[in-house]
Amino acid sequence: MADDLFQLYQDVVLEHNRNPRNYVAVDPATHRGHGYNPLCGDSIELTLDVRDGFIHAIGFQGESCAIATASASLLTETLQGRPVDEAKAIAARFGAVMNGQDEDDLPAGLEPLRGVRRFPSRVKCARLAWASLEAALAGDGEDGAASTEVE
Repeated sequence: MADDLFQLYQDVVLEHNRNPRNYVAVDPATHRGHGYNPLCGDSIELTLDVRDGFIHAIGFQGESCAIATASASLLTETLQGRPVDEAKAIAARFGAVMNGQDEDDLPAGLEPLRGVRRFPSRVKCARLAWASLEAALAGDGEDGAASTEVE
């Protein structure tokens, strides 16, 4: 059963890589975060339209591996329309789960990424968009930069 679930999750990750959701630069963007993974060269630019404490629009662009692309796609689907504080809490939970520090349930849409933990060298790929989100939301409308090497 666990192998069937892993295969299902792997299929979801591959589908989000082939057909990423919200692969667009949000314009106008109130917040921006750029993430870079120097180990593999992945680069993701996350753009958001945040108003009244809610994420009204979120998108991403960049050059990245399948896991980083799928993670960014799933991030945008999960966080669209949510309050910023909730998005920050989900990002923190996601990071803790990916780093093996927490086993709390992730929002259902993010469960397919849990399998990445089987491949420690790929966790930074899954975390890249989330680090970009944290950088974007850390400033008050200022561009944020993130690297997987400083986590």
